[in-house]
Amino acid sequence: MKIALIRHPAPAIGAGICYGRLDVALSLDGSSAVPAIASQLIRFPARKIWSSPARRCLALASAISAATNASVHQDARLLELDFGAWEGQRWDDVPREALDLWAADPLSFAPPNGESGAALIIRTESFHAHIMAQQQDCVVVSHGGPLKVLSALLRGTAVDLLAKAPAFGRVDIVSC
Repeated sequence: MKIALIRHPAPAIGAGICYGRLDVALSLDGSSAVPAIASQLIRFPARKIWSSPARRCLALASAISAATNASVHQDARLLELDFGAWEGQRWDDVPREALDLWAADPLSFAPPNGESGAALIIRTESFHAHIMAQQQDCVVVSHGGPLKVLSALLRGTAVDLLAKAPAFGRVDIVSC
């Protein structure tokens, strides 16, 4: 089974702004990158594309669908980490003490009204179990957080919530 993991292209939001669940569109650069990313999947054997419901992911998933005739299926388990009260704030405006607590314990810490790393892992594990049970080649279009977790699960390696996220628009093919 082959799975193509793809992080959405660059979103239309200023640098240094916290956006997890904010539903932002693609930037002009992000939008212009979509055809080239989709063209990488033309010969990929998947008939199903799983996508986060966020606009920045659905734009790419729809382009891949148009290029490959694979069907798009939205799954909320692929949404980015919910940063709660931090959403839309400049990272520089988030209290330093809170960021330190998060860095010290990303598994248990949750921003106010947000989601912990453990919750992100649990929902990503649920999605992982779902696609593994289907045993079909597929494409997954998502965000940095869920893709870090899903990549580790597919490869049988430890999940590292502090690992660097994949680059915008990166296509990573995993064989299971």
